[in-house]
Amino acid sequence: MPVRLSSAPRRVLRSLAGQLFAVQVVIVAVVVAGGALPAYLATADQARKTARGQATAVARSVADAPSVRQAVLGPDPTAALEPYAEQVWTDTGVDFVTVMDTHGIRWAHRDPAQIGKPFLGTIGPALRGQTFTETYTGTLGPSVRAVTPVLDDQGRVVALVSAGITVQEISHRLQGPLLALLGVAGGALLVGGVGTYLANARLRRHTHGMGAAELSHLYEYHQATLHSVREGLILLDPAGRVVLCNDAARDLLGCQSADAGAEFGSLGLPQSLVAAVLGPEPVHDEVHLTADRVVLVNTSAIGDQAALGTVVTLRDHTELQALVGELDTVRGFGEALGAQAHEAANRLHAVVSLVELGRHREAVEFATTELALAQRLTDQVVAAVGEPVLSALLLGKAAQAAESGVEFRLTPDSRIDDGVLPPRLPARDLVTILGNLIDNALDAAVEGAAADGAAPEVVVTARAEDGELLLRVADTGPGIAPDAVGEVFRRGWSTKQRTGRGLGLALVAQAARRNGGTVEVGRERGAVLTVRLPLRQAVVAG
Repeated sequence: MPVRLSSAPRRVLRSLAGQLFAVQVVIVAVVVAGGALPAYLATADQARKTARGQATAVARSVADAPSVRQAVLGPDPTAALEPYAEQVWTDTGVDFVTVMDTHGIRWAHRDPAQIGKPFLGTIGPALRGQTFTETYTGTLGPSVRAVTPVLDDQGRVVALVSAGITVQEISHRLQGPLLALLGVAGGALLVGGVGTYLANARLRRHTHGMGAAELSHLYEYHQATLHSVREGLILLDPAGRVVLCNDAARDLLGCQSADAGAEFGSLGLPQSLVAAVLGPEPVHDEVHLTADRVVLVNTSAIGDQAALGTVVTLRDHTELQALVGELDTVRGFGEALGAQAHEAANRLHAVVSLVELGRHREAVEFATTELALAQRLTDQVVAAVGEPVLSALLLGKAAQAAESGVEFRLTPDSRIDDGVLPPRLPARDLVTILGNLIDNALDAAVEGAAADGAAPEVVVTARAEDGELLLRVADTGPGIAPDAVGEVFRRGWSTKQRTGRGLGLALVAQAARRNGGTVEVGRERGAVLTVRLPLRQAVVAG
């Protein structure tokens, strides 16, 4: 659900869609008005030009008529010109035709009362033989008129003719185009308004009716949430490109280049993680390894069939995985101690039975032999490995090996004095590395013994020399195939087809890399895995 503000601010705020609708309607209205006004002005100007042209044509036609020339030179011009002028303005659509002498005294006029009176307007250019037009307010009101001379056979100006159309008539002629223009403008405004309404109705649905301030607050909440949560969150589009990646996800993946638009598959992440995230099926609480972390991955499609993309959540599982490893080690210690207690009880019963049978010498020999065997390995481990965590781990794994029927040996050249390991080399990482190497070796040795019947054996070397810590574990198992050497430290790799395996060696490689070390794979009787960790160099971040 979208985040909404309280009801009071909500009543005050208009929705963003409503605000945009009002703005767009105003814009459409302004655009329509801006187009209609020039169109109207252009039409009006064209109407005036048409009126001037029509008045000029009528005036010249009257001035050039032979009957008019004859009448103006006759004894009574008014008698001949008045009916003629009336016929002309009736037939041509002009509002008036005035014929006058060279002094501007009217001989013919639409209003008979104006005959004999001076013409209201300019006649100077016409007296010089020119035809001109002007807008002038005469007896019929403002009009657009043309004035032209009447010439005799010698080319002398003997009279003047004026024809005109009133401004009122011109305005009347504009009513039709104006109504059409208003209709077009109104239609455009209506179409624009409806289109704007439909577009904004869709926007209103997408914004859930929220206003600009609400959307701004929602964005701020969104950003604050993304940066505050400790879980990693990544949003991918349908093409697998990063849409959003929060700070926690960048830290967990060790990838600061996960910017918007980046291809998720090109971020340099482990292939198993990329395949899980970009795969068609959702992922639920799947464990993956990055350069220096163990992360729990979940994916979920956005929309039907991931039509909008994928949500990826990441949780840091590093500490929990380390604790689980330690718990497994402790549990192994407990099981081994229980088995030893059971074996010790059996041996004690055997000793007691020998004493009861009077076989005292055999009882002493049996007891001292078993004690010497157990004490010899303990003394060897304690003497060689002064680091208490590693010493305890080796003793526990030795008991576990004994329970599994595997001979566990520590090479004579093993030597780690107490205090040699620097504080920056965590004991937890040492337990992860050596514990997983030995566990894999024990499994491999048991598997090899089942296959060829040879005595299973695990040999461990642990020494500090030349500024580095060397941890080597060899077994008598089937070894690692040459074509699988590059895959042994990949998450999920295992020689056993059982769910949940294949994480141990991947954790070994991760812990070694986190502490600036290396891992090597070799072969003697079986597999040999060697880890070298620097003691003096700065730790290289994974």
